[in-house]
Amino acid sequence: MEFTRFAAPLGAIVTGVDVRQIDDEAFGAIQKAFAEHHVLVFPDQSLNMVEQKAFAARWGPLQCHPYNGTTEHPEVMRLDNRGKAKDPNEHWHSDMSYEPVPPKLTMLHALEAPELGGETAFANQHVAFSELSANLQDQLRGMRAVHSAEGLARLYRQDPSEAPRAVHPVARRHEERGDEALYVCRAFTQRFDGWRRSESRGLLEFLFEHSARPDFQARHRWRVGDLAMWDNRSVLHYAVHDHDDAPRTLHRVQVEGSPTG
Repeated sequence: MEFTRFAAPLGAIVTGVDVRQIDDEAFGAIQKAFAEHHVLVFPDQSLNMVEQKAFAARWGPLQCHPYNGTTEHPEVMRLDNRGKAKDPNEHWHSDMSYEPVPPKLTMLHALEAPELGGETAFANQHVAFSELSANLQDQLRGMRAVHSAEGLARLYRQDPSEAPRAVHPVARRHEERGDEALYVCRAFTQRFDGWRRSESRGLLEFLFEHSARPDFQARHRWRVGDLAMWDNRSVLHYAVHDHDDAPRTLHRVQVEGSPTG
């Protein structure tokens, strides 16, 4: 098994391993690499949904998406290219931050991938927080923000008033690494807790722009068989829809996290 970094801010390719056949020693090495690199990609993995769920379950209990229509495997969400106008993931976000206990990691397995395009971009939020001034860091440490799935509810033709909503620290301390990461995203963060939206707008807009600076980013170009996983406590991600109607089919699972504090 070999780990090869694929970008300066984050990410590593893991080769020489079949995730269906990993002993405890190898799994420990993968856990260590995940904490270091935030995003891991395992090429050439031939997995059915049961096998993908089994590998994901080694990281913790699986967490269902609130708008997943699958019944046979409710923990697995199928992501198909339904066209740019209907793409729910073409924005910077941390998965399901609107949940009281968001998932610690997301795992995608590629069944179909476009010849060009359809990449997923990631942005390192530990670096994003560290690049803020010390004064702003201190201010953000005492702040919390409201995250809501109202936009997703409308997209899936559900009642926005019943969409999940949660309040989380703006500076989130990673329970395993120990350092802090910026924890806001344009997709789901509405305002600071105790602030009006109008009062929150200016600072949030700055943080949204700052969090996705190009020097914090890396991209993964999908190939059939790729299994990619990322730490929602550490990164934002963005599904780049530049592949028109070319097929792009992924199976998604996520693993339960811990309370954000």
